[in-house]
Amino acid sequence: QVQVMESGGGLVQPGGSLRLSCAASGAILRVNGMGWYRQAAGKERELVADITRDGITTYADSVKGRFTISRDSAKSTVNLQMNSLSPEDTAVYYCNANIQTYYTSRGMDYWGKGTQVTVSS
Repeated sequence: QVQVMESGGGLVQPGGSLRLSCAASGAILRVNGMGWYRQAAGKERELVADITRDGITTYADSVKGRFTISRDSAKSTVNLQMNSLSPEDTAVYYCNANIQTYYTSRGMDYWGKGTQVTVSS
C-alpha cells in the first residue's frame, strides 16, 4: 500500500504566503517525479509545478516567480512554497507522485486527497 498525503492548506489574505507539504509513504521502492496540481471550482485540474527525481522543475506560467517547489533529500516529500497569493490561486491543491513499489516493475501515479487553499480578504 502507498499513501500520498498533503498538508498545509488554509485561508490566507491576498498577498500572503502558504507552504504546502506532501509525503509519500508505504511499500516504496523508488519515488520518481512529484508535483502539485490544482482544481478551482468549475475548472479542470491543472499542473501547478512538478519536480523530477534529479531536481528539474517545471512551473505553470501563472505561478512562475511566486511559487517554489522543492523535495527533501530522501526524495519522498515535496513542498510548495506559495508567495504573493491572489484570489485566482484559490483551489483544491493535489499532490501527485510517480512511485515504483516493491510489487511493480515500473512507476505508477498516486494522488493525495487534496487540500483547500482559499485566498480571500
